[in-house]
Amino acid sequence: MLNHVREDRNICIDCNTRLEKIFEMVGCSPVERRLLNRPRRMTTFAVPVEMDSGEIQIFNGYRVLYNDALGPGKGGLRYHPQVNLEEVKNLAFLMALKCALVELPFGGAKGGVEVDPSSFSEAEKERLSRSFMQQLYPVIGEEVDIPAPDVNTNEITMGYLVDEYTRIHGSAVPAIVTGKPIALGGSAGRKEATSLGGAFVLRAYYAHRKDDLLGKTVAIQGFGNVGGHLAVLLTEWGAKVVAISDSRTARYAADGFEKEVIAKALAVGAVPAAGTEITNAELLTLDVDVLVPAAISHQITEENAADVRASVILEMANDPIATDAEATLKEKDIVVIPDIIANAGGVIVSYFEWVQNRSGETWTKEVVNAELEKKITGAFESLLTQSGTDQTNLRERGYVVAVERILNAERTRGRLARQVS
Repeated sequence: MLNHVREDRNICIDCNTRLEKIFEMVGCSPVERRLLNRPRRMTTFAVPVEMDSGEIQIFNGYRVLYNDALGPGKGGLRYHPQVNLEEVKNLAFLMALKCALVELPFGGAKGGVEVDPSSFSEAEKERLSRSFMQQLYPVIGEEVDIPAPDVNTNEITMGYLVDEYTRIHGSAVPAIVTGKPIALGGSAGRKEATSLGGAFVLRAYYAHRKDDLLGKTVAIQGFGNVGGHLAVLLTEWGAKVVAISDSRTARYAADGFEKEVIAKALAVGAVPAAGTEITNAELLTLDVDVLVPAAISHQITEENAADVRASVILEMANDPIATDAEATLKEKDIVVIPDIIANAGGVIVSYFEWVQNRSGETWTKEVVNAELEKKITGAFESLLTQSGTDQTNLRERGYVVAVERILNAERTRGRLARQVS
């Protein structure tokens, strides 16, 4: 059921578009360009699942290892009806850059199944996950490629995956996936890690400007694990979260939502009932200090970028700004804190989980959070310094840093000619 896609024509189209300017800035040779604009391995799967009715349905599955120069692949698995190979390639590319930027010993990977799990029973979700692991087994490993949760997957999913891997392998390998339940070797602090990392980054941005979060107005698109916990944290730290949305509805409260109201709503999986109803489209164009896209890709596009009024965009979703919208945002002097640093808290704590699994250690939540703050804040402050006075170029500068680190690792491995000094 494996199909290794190796054709040269299978470059990552969106990655190539993003990288073209970076290639020029870094001075990449034609060979280096060819190495970076396509994944090292793309695998497609047929994923058969027995439904509760007894019917067998077959879904398309994917796993892409974009680059492994810095270490084994690392990246999530998502279950979503819009999953396709091009999307997975692009997200794996972003993971490679993210890991390089925050100096983790990982390459970039991503995977998923083209499926809408919203109508699945829990038993069907379990059978889907176990079937997917049966296909993934030959191409992953704790020193090869390590999956994690993503859209519509969580620690329960990871529990099914690690158990199925153990069944096939014949012995326990807890480091094969991260984001697991604590009882199966998961790390304290992993559930809130992406949100906490984003909050640390936003606080560091304002500190760099000799300012703070107190009273800053924030609109958050996406009230899942990431957006919901971020709303609680930012409110706790003095910001005013004035708008929140999920896929069904959006709410606006000019004076901000109370922390307790947000926390209660998060616990039941629905946006707060307080405030007035608005649309998701209206949320993206509110006059706020900070806009946080924390849902899915390409929410800010060429069509709506001119209407965005936030001063800062904190990208907590992966790739929420389409490439054709970036020039408009830059012209408006909107600072975009890119996903490759803004939402890196999740992969950083996944790394901590991987380290704990392999060393037999167990870290407290306090240790995990302190190490996360040190790691992500240090990387972001370095990025701010390198960007100088023009902080509308953070994505571009971050890509340059990440690409240079990946190319240096490729040369050190002997895959590319070494530079002559």
